[in-house]
Amino acid sequence: MTTGAPTSSHPTRARRSRLRRFLPLGVAAWLVLEIWLLTLVAGAAGGLTVFLLLLAGFVAGSVVIKRAGRRAFRSLNEALQRGGSPERGGGNGFMMLGGLLLMIPGLISDAVGLLLLIPPVQKALSRSAERTVDRKLREAAPGSLGDAFQQVRIHRPDGKVVQGEVIRNDKDEPGDAAWEQRPPLTS
Repeated sequence: MTTGAPTSSHPTRARRSRLRRFLPLGVAAWLVLEIWLLTLVAGAAGGLTVFLLLLAGFVAGSVVIKRAGRRAFRSLNEALQRGGSPERGGGNGFMMLGGLLLMIPGLISDAVGLLLLIPPVQKALSRSAERTVDRKLREAAPGSLGDAFQQVRIHRPDGKVVQGEVIRNDKDEPGDAAWEQRPPLTS
């Protein structure tokens, strides 16, 4: 039973992007650098000093995240009360990212986290991120969002698209343990 369409035994794979290819390598290099720097500081200042630095970074990061979360919730609440939409680019995202980087153990992540807490840096990064998102949205083909939802559908070999859900139907016998654990259908 063939549909008449030739099929290849070797499907072509899409090329991986540079980010997906080099991100694991970058994360591994960052972790090695963090560990090397921590051992270097521990050798110079002592293990207790490094522990106190890491603890202070964790506490400061949690305070920053809590403060940014409260500020974001307050701005959302005020916007909903006046009937508008919340302001864009309030700096809460970069403040939360800075707090998260402070909480991650390591001196480089702490330095980057502290850098993200400076308001001019937040504004510059926010403008840059907004320009990048706008450019990517302009470059996207029309209807790409609908195409993304189209990919979720089930494609049958005859070309028909069938939407539905998977219902698992286990064939349990009355003597099975799974059968006995199910509640009765009627009371």
